[in-house]
Amino acid sequence: MICTLCPRLCGVDRAETVGYCGAPESAVVARAELHFWEEPYLAGAGASGAVFFSGCNLRCVFCQNHKISLSLQGEKKDARALADVFRYLEDEGAENVDLITPTPYVHVIKDALELYRPALPIVYNCGGYERTETIRSLAGYVDVYLPDYKYYDDAVAARYSAAPNYREICEAALLEMRSQVTDRIEDGVMKEGLAIRHLVLPTHARDSFRVLDRIKALFGKEVYLSVMGQYVPCGDLGAFPEIRSPLKPLEYKAVVAHALALDFTNAYCQEDGAADPKFIPKFLR
Repeated sequence: MICTLCPRLCGVDRAETVGYCGAPESAVVARAELHFWEEPYLAGAGASGAVFFSGCNLRCVFCQNHKISLSLQGEKKDARALADVFRYLEDEGAENVDLITPTPYVHVIKDALELYRPALPIVYNCGGYERTETIRSLAGYVDVYLPDYKYYDDAVAARYSAAPNYREICEAALLEMRSQVTDRIEDGVMKEGLAIRHLVLPTHARDSFRVLDRIKALFGKEVYLSVMGQYVPCGDLGAFPEIRSPLKPLEYKAVVAHALALDFTNAYCQEDGAADPKFIPKFLR
C-alpha cells in the first residue's frame, strides 16, 4: 500500500516501512472498550464504544494519549478482526462505535465496515488534519464526524504538531464533513452529524478566540461545539515551557466567555475537574 491517506503524503509502501504516523499496513488497536466520558450528545446516558488506534499523523507534543500516538502498542487487526471488534462493542451495549485517531487506518476501517456494519452510529474522531480526498471516500461509512479544530495560527501548529498549514487543511476537511452529514439527535444521542472540538492550551487563549470566530464564520452558531478545558501536561515538554503547566481556570473561562459572546447554541463546556489525569485511558506502557 502506497500511503497518501493524510495531508503529509508520505508515499511510503506501508507493507515495507512506515511514514510520519508510524502506522503499519494493518490497523493497530491499543484498546477497545465502553467509554463514559465523551460529550453528552454523543452517547446520552450510555457509553461510546471506543476504539483507540495506535499511531497518529499529527503527533502533538502535548498529546494525552502520547503512549500510543508517539509509539505503537496494541494488537494488529486486519479487516475481519476489526469487524469483530465492532461487533463486540455493539454486543456490549455501546451507543456508537467511536474510532479514535482513525486516519492512518481508513483503508482497513472501510473494509471492516463492508464485512460488518453495526446498527450503531460510526464516529470518526480525528485531529482535523485530514486529506479532503480521504474524507470524501468515507461518505456513507461515517455517520458522525468528531474532528478537532486545534489551531488558528500556523506558527503554533508548526511548533506543536509540525503542521504549519493546519488551519487551511482542517477547514477544507471540516467543510467536506459538513457536506456529507446533517445533524440528527434522537433520545439525546447524535445519530448523524458534525461536532467540532477545540482544546484550550495554556497561554494560547487568543488563538482559541480566533478558532471560535472561524468556526462560527464557517458553520454558524448552531454547530455542535465542544470547548475543552481538560489540558493535562503530558509527554516530554522540556522544549515547550509555555505549555508545561496546567491550563489556568481564568484562561478557560475567558474562552468560554468568548463562545457565549458568539452565541453558539449547541456549545458544550467542561466542568471544573475535567483536567485530571484519572480521565486519561490506561495503556500498557
